Amino acid sequence: MAYWFWVFIFYSLVGCFLERVYARRTTGDPHPVRRCLLFLPLCPVYGLGAMAVLALPASMREGLWLPVAGAAAATAVEFLYHWACEAMLGVKFWDYSHVRGNLQGRVCILFSLAWGALASMALLLIHPTLEAIIARIPPLLTFLALLVFTADAVCTLRVLSVTHSVAALRGKA
Repeated sequence: MAYWFWVFIFYSLVGCFLERVYARRTTGDPHPVRRCLLFLPLCPVYGLGAMAVLALPASMREGLWLPVAGAAAATAVEFLYHWACEAMLGVKFWDYSHVRGNLQGRVCILFSLAWGALASMALLLIHPTLEAIIARIPPLLTFLALLVFTADAVCTLRVLSVTHSVAALRGKA
């Protein structure tokens, strides 16, 4: 179980970094509206997407299947995550309705292709090293990190359920 927790944390952190770089490059805003769920610098859709890719059968995590299956798995997670946030919290973290090839503004072909590329890079270049690092993390550190994450998630979910505003995560509701 600790393995999956750290996979989620690592890829959520990397996702937050990617989101910030992308937002700065496309909008020029040094402090764009957060597209992450948590106050911590984590973007859970990336962590959940990575977990979905890792849960694929081994035969789909190699060769030409990897970018295709990775894109499909991560896109499914992205759609469900968006739907759940909208249905349960009344917030939309992104809207692709202006992008060609979108499905209900929740997912689009362009970013599905990006998911496939990210899945391939992660599994081939990053994940073998990450697995070795995770194997050396002491249980006490995992427990403490889980406590911090849980406290943050509870606070964040409360803020979003009351404000229904992503901007509230930056104190601008």
